[in-house]
This record gives sequence, structure tokens and C-alpha cells, in this order.
Amino acid sequence: MSPKISEISDSEEEEFYESLEYADEPNTVLKETQLKEVSSEDPTVVAENSTHAIPKTVASVEASEINIIPPTPLTEEEIEERVQEVESYKAVGNQLFGSGEYESAVEKYNQALEICPKEKPSLLALLHGNIAACYIKLERLEDAVSACDSALALEPTYVKALVRRAQANEKIGKYLALSSALEDYKKLLDIAPNYRRECERALVRLPPRIEEQQEIEKAEMLEKVKDLGNRFLGMFGLSTDNFQMQKDPSTGNYSMQFKLRNYAQVSKPKRPLNGKYQPAEVEKGWYEWWEKQGYFSPTHRHSRAGEQKITTVLTPPPNVTGNLHIGHALTFSVQDSLVRWRRMCGEAVSWIPGTDHAGIGTQSVVEKQLMKQHKLTRHDLGRDKFISEVWKWKELHGNKIIEQMRKMGSSLDWKNEFFTMDAPRTEAVTNAFIQFFKDGLLYRDTRIVNWCCHLETAISDIEVDYETVQGQTFLTLPGREDKVEVGVLHKLAYKVVDPVGDIEELVVATTRIETILGDCALAIHPEDPRYKTLHGKFVLHPVLNQKIPIICDPELVDPDFGTGVVKVTPGHDPNDYACGRRHNLPLTSIMDKTGTFNELCGVRKYQNKDRYIVRNEIVEDLISSGAYRGKDVNHEMRISRCSRSGDIIEPMVQPQWFLNCQEMAKTAIKNMDNGSMNITPGHHKPDWYRWLENIQDWCVSRQLWWGHRIPAYRLIFNDPEIRKVIQGSASSNELWFVAESKEKAIEQVSDFLNQHKISNQTDYSLEQDDDVLDTWFSSALLPLSALGWDGKSKSLENYPTAFIETGFDILFFWVARMAMLSTYFSGSPPFKDIYLHAMIRDSQGRKMSKSLGNVIDPLHVINGISLNELRQALHSGNLASEEIKRSESVMEKEFPDGIPACGTDALRFSLVSYTQQTRQINMDISNVTSALHFGNKLWNLCRFSFGRFDTLREYVPPISDSLAVPSITKLEEQPLVNKYILSRLADTVRKTHSAMSEYQLHQATDSIRRFVVNDLCDVYLEFSKPTLYGKSTIEEQRSATLILTTCLDTSLRLLHPFMPFVTEELWQNLIAHTNPESSTQPESLMVTEFPAPEKFGAFYDEQVESEMQIILSLIHASRSLRQTQHVSISQELPFSVWTDQPDLLGPLRRYSSELQNFVKATSLEIVHGQEAEIPSDVAVSTISPNLKVFVPVSALKSVGSNSKVQGEIDRIKRKMAKITKEIEDLEDKINKPEYEVRVPERVKLSNSKRLAMFKEQLTSFQTNLGLLEK
Repeated sequence: MSPKISEISDSEEEEFYESLEYADEPNTVLKETQLKEVSSEDPTVVAENSTHAIPKTVASVEASEINIIPPTPLTEEEIEERVQEVESYKAVGNQLFGSGEYESAVEKYNQALEICPKEKPSLLALLHGNIAACYIKLERLEDAVSACDSALALEPTYVKALVRRAQANEKIGKYLALSSALEDYKKLLDIAPNYRRECERALVRLPPRIEEQQEIEKAEMLEKVKDLGNRFLGMFGLSTDNFQMQKDPSTGNYSMQFKLRNYAQVSKPKRPLNGKYQPAEVEKGWYEWWEKQGYFSPTHRHSRAGEQKITTVLTPPPNVTGNLHIGHALTFSVQDSLVRWRRMCGEAVSWIPGTDHAGIGTQSVVEKQLMKQHKLTRHDLGRDKFISEVWKWKELHGNKIIEQMRKMGSSLDWKNEFFTMDAPRTEAVTNAFIQFFKDGLLYRDTRIVNWCCHLETAISDIEVDYETVQGQTFLTLPGREDKVEVGVLHKLAYKVVDPVGDIEELVVATTRIETILGDCALAIHPEDPRYKTLHGKFVLHPVLNQKIPIICDPELVDPDFGTGVVKVTPGHDPNDYACGRRHNLPLTSIMDKTGTFNELCGVRKYQNKDRYIVRNEIVEDLISSGAYRGKDVNHEMRISRCSRSGDIIEPMVQPQWFLNCQEMAKTAIKNMDNGSMNITPGHHKPDWYRWLENIQDWCVSRQLWWGHRIPAYRLIFNDPEIRKVIQGSASSNELWFVAESKEKAIEQVSDFLNQHKISNQTDYSLEQDDDVLDTWFSSALLPLSALGWDGKSKSLENYPTAFIETGFDILFFWVARMAMLSTYFSGSPPFKDIYLHAMIRDSQGRKMSKSLGNVIDPLHVINGISLNELRQALHSGNLASEEIKRSESVMEKEFPDGIPACGTDALRFSLVSYTQQTRQINMDISNVTSALHFGNKLWNLCRFSFGRFDTLREYVPPISDSLAVPSITKLEEQPLVNKYILSRLADTVRKTHSAMSEYQLHQATDSIRRFVVNDLCDVYLEFSKPTLYGKSTIEEQRSATLILTTCLDTSLRLLHPFMPFVTEELWQNLIAHTNPESSTQPESLMVTEFPAPEKFGAFYDEQVESEMQIILSLIHASRSLRQTQHVSISQELPFSVWTDQPDLLGPLRRYSSELQNFVKATSLEIVHGQEAEIPSDVAVSTISPNLKVFVPVSALKSVGSNSKVQGEIDRIKRKMAKITKEIEDLEDKINKPEYEVRVPERVKLSNSKRLAMFKEQLTSFQTNLGLLEK
């Protein structure tokens, strides 16, 4: 039998009801969880395994790609073992819940969910229900609703899940949430008599709230529609304000009048502080006003930089292939945070915006669009018309991207905006190419490259995606109706010519059997004893019937793999290509640019046929000839696919332009070694060295139409005699002239003819290369070209840039190439600091992909979007119908309720907080909603404080641009809480400044959030409320007001780089409540001084913080004692504090009066001595072995709730009986003779842990029962 199922207690359920009754302002009661010692991790970051709908192990795989094998059903014994493990995790989770450690409890419940058998739906539902209870405690209400949904999907009449969902939805307060809550209360009324009273109340109070909220959301929806219109019109520099309805008085008809917006009309937003934090409203208008004021310029009038050199920062330019994705949002959030911080620290910063033409990516999406909308290829249009279509795409999507940058709050220096194919950048690229050619570093050669047959171009390594298939698989490739077989290893035999000994044939295996037509040799290992007699021999090609040599190559051949024989195809495999060069083998390319077999394949019947058609025909022909030796359909294979088209890469030999990078790479290594450049995080440095130490010459040409056309011109003599003499002596029989224009090339040709004593009247033609440059070539020059470099000048005024920030995946492809090329032309590195962030994946750790349906659009997170709208966006793209179906399925699981509107600030803050994950960021929308809740906490803190400032007007200090540190008289005589909060503020300023300086931005966000929530809201405000409400001396009110004002001002400045909109809104309101009559009010938080550690250093006091933690832990312990007897916090009790440590006596006695007030004690006695001196008739709460709080049991019982106490006694006895049975059963199992031999070590370890945990639980329950029964 499975153990009975337990869950969070009824008393905790009642506590849940109380927890939801709180005001929309900072908490009026200290929370127990916030009195604990601060954890080293951000409590708002959700554990990776905390999702409910999709387990971590789920992978999105196309059904046709695999053989689906149903999982083996669990046996009864296995189910029982799983349930026992689940119960152990759940029990720990319940303990953590009881002690207020809700995040940790969620983690345990999720661990239980991962192993819980599906045969136990009630247990699964209960775990989801417990997770919901934790989320309610954490005020993560949307997550609580989601967890309840999961529970109710399994158990539709699960009462507590219905209760929790109803209460959470009611607190969320949105129209749909309130309506859902009403429905749940109606269900509860029918099935849960115990909740009848609460349900009846809800049925009275909810309908008017629902009606009111519906009207509010209607108004908000109209505003969203207006915003949507503005986003579209913004691409053309317009807004809905440009269109006004005007009535014709003579006819009564309306007409739409168009009016250009006057930029000068943009004014500073002035809004009263709403009762509720609404990001859409708060973020409105500030960006336009900042831009109008010129704050994004390094030379704005409020700059404190003086005559110092301008600090330049380069934006990693987004590709104009579409809209910004969440990875771009991360980059802009991080960079803008650093840029705003530097400005506030006094630097003159120019953050340069731009977009990248993204050659292959943009050409690919435009080609797809042409095919989808018009059934045309680029060849149907021709080069010029196609390029015209791409420019149209660029104008449309480039403008969208710019608007998205603005929406993200990016404080970019727009007057310096660039596009990588604009005239200045094109000039720089052309001149750089020419200079490299003149210097002998750029040359043309025929080599093997990654070739995409669908796009008909070479592609870079970063544009190759790798996919592993487990055995025979059929893939869908672009432009093909039939699927292509992969994951199969074909075996075939080559007959040995004039064999010596027993070996008459050599068998080889290949996954690309069609390439045997390009075989030039078979290779063996020179030390392989099996083939010693074959050195220098030949084999007969099984298709071509030609002799090819057997060569010895220790680099290519592993004698222990397969037969130890390898076919060598230099024209279609990079390893074979290298082997071919070592052995001077012929280089034959048997396919053309489309993957069609050409005349060099040697067999007429295969010519003009696609590579995969030939694959099938060759197998049939080898079977017929008897050379086929079968196939292995279980071969694991790594497939290389073009990231743009999805086609399988065909290694192919093609003439290309190459850049010799050897010396430039050595310089880049040297600059890293000597500290001229540095990488953060440091663990990426080995990648830098590995790539640059093994660098190959860079193929910079691409067979595309969109991009910087290569400025090279091929000379072709029409006279065959001259062609024979001149071109016959040239490398590759080609003569190339590199020049900035055809006219300049003609001048070079003229000089060439004169040198060779050939008449200028000779008949020749000069054709520019059709190829374009690799996009990374122009990107590598951006540190120079974005600053105005034309490709010729040596010095630039604002070079180098301050730092570069980007994803670690392009450390080599972009960052290292910038370091190489920019250093080559300027003589110095383009930046000092290289800051790399992790790659963003979805909440399950999967790569974000449109075909997976898990891509997150930052605008969807900012504005919110329904599931239906997500589907519509999917259908409007270029995805194939199969991909759309697969994407929709994943999307419905990932975002079942759509994405809530979180605002820009919350998105930025959560993304920056994620940077602690240096390899992979598992993006979870719940972390953005957590940041939104933090913004709400900040909002309510300011609302409360401003109300107090209005009452205590005479004590409120004015705010200025430069941060004024409070002058506290006799600091040592201030109350402990005043000294504590100033010490915490000083520590937060120091940590934030240090974190920003060291590119540890997540540490900065963590420090600020902890200070605002834990220190300022949950400690200082609660301790200081009596003072702030006037229940103290004038001097105490003055100090408290001064300190609170300073904390708010400083906190908003610290937060501004990360959350610019809400901090500006609150800071402007702070000024209005502190400097209402001043004519010299500061203009903007953006141009104020960032808090400097040295200004606050005097306030830091480690001893004060330690003593305050003692007080907080005593308060927590006192409340634990109250809970055992259900004594209200407002009911006073006689408390005693015991310690045997003399060094604790000082602070205990010094702050005994404050402690007595906050624990609500009739008296507070400090007891010093042996533990045995603690009376026996008291209830004790242990803080540490040396510090305990106790209260007489009689006092607890006299004011406690007898009925609730008896209920608690009964509950504990039930728990004890259950745990006792668990212990007995487990001990019986362990004591069986065969246990040690037959039970796996994993299970034995689990059982040992469970037994120790059960015994610990039983001891704890026995102690609590003893207290209750005294």
C-alpha cells in the first residue's frame, strides 16, 4: 500500500486567508521570512525546475523524425518507492513552508513533482496545490493561479486548490481574474460547506468590483489600441496625435485631418502618483522628453564631464532581418545600464546606435517573402530589382528596430546612428579591402568551404547549426518535396588491383555515398599490420572502374575505427581536402553550386541530377554490381545545416577571397596577455586563445547579392594568344585588379599593359566580382567606421571605445575580428574591456527558435499579449505550415495564458539580474513578473513616504542634482534602527558601485533590491512608523525624515540605470514633495550624481548590523512562540531572553526597551547563566545554542485560543501517528535479511535519509506537543 498523502495544514490555510488582507502600501507587520538572515541568492529567482506544465526533460521533436516507443509502465513496487521518495521531498517542503522558507519549499515540491508517478494524480494535484500556497505567500499570484490550474486539471474538485485560486485571482484584481474568482466561489458553495460563509461574502462583494474593473480595462484597451497605432506610425515619425477628427459644421460630416507633430511640443510629463503602479502609464513620455532635452548627447548642458575626452560605446548592431528578440533586449538592458551609470558618474558618453545589413540573413528572409507572396525567386527579378526589394525590407524593419530600441529606454546618441551599408561605412569597407590587398594579406584561392546549395553561397561557421540524429532519420529540406534519409552508414567494397596475400578488397563505410564519385584515393594507417602488403598499391573504383591509389596517412585514419580504411574525397570533405593537399591528390568538385552533379562526376547518367537522387541511384547500382555490403541504420550522425535555410551543408571547393589573419591574431593574443584588453567573465579567455592560436585564413567572400560588393575586377583578354601568354602565367589563370571603382581599375590595367609591353588598344573586358563580402568584415571595422573612419586616416578623436558588450557566442566571429582588424588599421586595440553575457534560452533550457514556438518578443513582455494574438503573429511570419503547427503546440504549453504586461523597467531589471548565469540564461516570464512586483513595492514605499513628507514638511530636506549626504548630529546616540539603515545604505552604495565597475551587474541589482525590500521597507519603515506618525520627539522626527528622504533619493539614483522610467517618475514626485516651492529644482534624475561610496563610508558599522540582526532574530523567535498557541501579535506577553555569552549581554541590555516594544512584551527579562537555569514550565524558541527566548506556558495559554490549540494538538497527534508508522515500515524494510544484497545503493541512501528525516520530524512534533499540553 502507498503511504497516505499529507499536505499543508488547515491552520496554514487559515493563515493564508489572513495573509491576503493587506493594504496596498508597505507592510505594516514585519514578515517572518524577512527577519531571517539574508540569503546569498536572490529570493525572486525561480529555480530552474520550478515549472508545472512542462518537465525539464521534454524535448520538442518532430514526430516523423523518431520511432515513438511508449514508456514501460511502472510496477507496483516501483510506484510505491517513487511515492515514498515523493513523500520525503514533500515533508521537507512542508517543514520549509512552516518556517517561512517558501522559495526553498517550492524547490522541494518541484523535485517531488519530477519523480511523482502519473498513476498518482491526487498526489500530483496536492503537490501543485502546495506550490500554489507558497506562491501566495511570495505574492506571486499569477504563478499561484497557474499552479492551482495544474492541480485542478488533475483533481477538478480539489477544494483547497479552488480556494487558493479564488483568493489569488481576487487579489490580482483584473477583470478576467475577478470573474474566474467568482466562478470558483460558486463551485465552492456547492461542494465545500466549510467555506460557505466566505463564499457567500464573495458573491456579494465581487460583482460590483468586476463591473468597475471591466470599465477600467476598457479604457486601458483603448489606450493600447492607440499605442499600437503609434508603434506603426512611429516608423514614419508620426503618431495618432497627427490625425484629428474634425466636424464640418455645414454638413455634420467628419473628416480626418493630418498634422505633423512639432517636436518642440514635447513636454515634461507631470502626473500625480496613482494608487497603483501601472508601467504603461508611468513609462509614457519620458523617453521623448529626455531626447528633446539632449541628455543622450555627450555634450548636453547638464554634463559634468567638463573638457574630458568623450567616452564612446558601440552598440552591437541588430540585424535588419526582423524585429528585436529577447537576446537584443538583454544586450540593450545591460549596455544602457552601464551607459547611464557612467553618465551619472560624470563621464561624457556617446552610445552609438546602428543596424547591420546582415547579408545572408536578410537576403534569405526577403527570398522567402518573395516566394510566399509572389511565387518568385530572386533570379526571376534579377539582381537590381531584388536589391531594391531588400532595401524596402531594410527601411521597414530597420525603422521598427529603432522604435524598439527607444521602447527599451536605450539612451542612444541618435545623431551618430549608422547602418553598415550606408555611404560612410561602405567607403571604409572598400578602402580597408583595398589596403589589405595592397599589403599582401588579401588574396584569391580555391579551397573547401561550407556551402549552402539552397542559397548558393559559402557561409561562415557561425551560420552552421549542428543536429545529431540517432540512426535512420528522414529530414525535410528547403525546396524539396521528398524527405532525405540521413543517419545511415553505407558499406561498399573496392577491389584491390593485383592483390598480394588474402586481401582482395577493401571495405569502407560512408554516410554520403554519392560522394564516392569524387574519390581520389583510399587511405590506411601506415602502422596498421593488416594492410602492410597494400602500401603503394591501387584499388579499382566500384563505379568509375578506374584505378585510385592506396595512401598511408596517420592523421586521417584511426586504425581502430571500423575497417581502418577511409575513402578520400578532397573536393567534398574538409579532412579529405587537407589529406589531398598533403599527398598532392587531384581536387575534383563533382557538383555545381546547386548540389547538382556535373560532368566531372564521370558518369553521364548522374549528370544534371540532384545529389540526393544520385545517392539513391548509386546504392541501387552498387547492389547490382555486387560492390554494396549493406547499411547500418542505427548510426549516430552529426548533421551540419545552414542556419538560414535549413539545408544540409555541402563542403565544396570554390574560388574565394581569403584574408591572412596570422599576424593580426598574434597581436590580439599579445594585447590580451599584456592587459591591453580584458574579458569578463574570465572563463571565456581560454576560448580567445584557442581560436586565435589555431586561426585559419578567413574566407571573406559570399555568393550573395545583398552586401558590400567586392571591389575586385577580373581582366579577360579576348585575344587567345595574349590570354595564353599572360593569363597562363597567372595564378589560377585569373588576373584580378582591386580598386574603389571600375575607372580606377582601368587605370591599373593600363599600367599592367604598359609593364608587359601590350598595347592599350588590346581588346579586353573588365568584370567586377559578383560576390559580396562576409557581413562580419564590415562589422569588424565598426569600432573605426562608426566613429567616422573612412578607411584611410590613421587617427580618430574618440577612439578607442570604452568597452564592448555582447553574447559570448560571437567572441571570435565579431569581437576577436574587431580586435584584429581595428588594431591593424589604428595601431591600438578598439576597446579595453570585453564583457560577455550568456545565451538566452527558454524556461526549459532549450534554444529559442521560431520553429519551436518559444521565441519571446520583448514587446510582448512589455505590453502583454494573449495566446490568440501570439498565434496570429506566428501565422503572419514566413514559417512553413508544419513549423507553425509545431510552434503553436509548444506555445500553448509555454504561454497558456499569453504573456502578462510587465513594462520595460521590469523586463530590463530581470534581464540584468539574469547575468549571474554566465553560460545559459533560462528565461522565465515569472522572473519578469517578480521584477514587476518589486517595482510595485518601490511604488508603494514612495507613496507612503510622500504622505508622511507632506505631514512633516518642515523636517524634509531639499533634493539637489548632487547627492547630499545627511548630516546626522551625534550619530552614535541615534536609535539602533537609524544607524542600521544608514549602515545598510552605505554598504549597498559600495557594493553597487563595485559591481558596476567590475561588470557584475547582477550583484548590483541584487544589492539594491535587498536594500529596498528587506532593509528599507521591512525593517526601517516598520521600526520608524511610530516616529513618522509623530509619536516621538521633534528631533527624532527630524532624523527619521531626513534619513528616509536620503534613503529614497539614493535608492532611486542607484536603481535608475536599470529601471529608468519608474525611477524618473518617482524621483520627480519626490522633488515635488521636498522642493515644492523651489525655482531651482533639478531637471531630471538622469543627469544627477550617482551615489559615491566615499560619501557614505562613515555610516558603515558592522557591529551595528550584527546587533540589529540579533534584535530581528529575537522578534522572529517571539512570533514562533505565539504561533504554537495561536496568540495574536497584538496580545502582550512576558518574555525572557536567555544567553550564556557575556558579549551578547551588552546589546541585549542596550536595546531591551526597543525589543520589548517590538515583541509586544509586558516585561522583558535578560537572563545570563547556565541553560539549566531556564525554568521548566516555559515555552522556548531557540535562535542558537547560546541564545533563546522563552515565555511561561501559563501566560501563553491564558491568552491563546483553546479551540485552536486543541485542534493543533489533534493535528500533531495525527501527524505523529503517521510518521511513527512510516518509521516502523521503513525500519522493517531495512532490517530484512536480503535488504543489503538486493536493494540498489541509490534506494538505500534514499531510505536512510528518509528515516533520519522522519525521526527528526517526530522529535520536533513531540516537543511542540509537550508545549501545547502543558
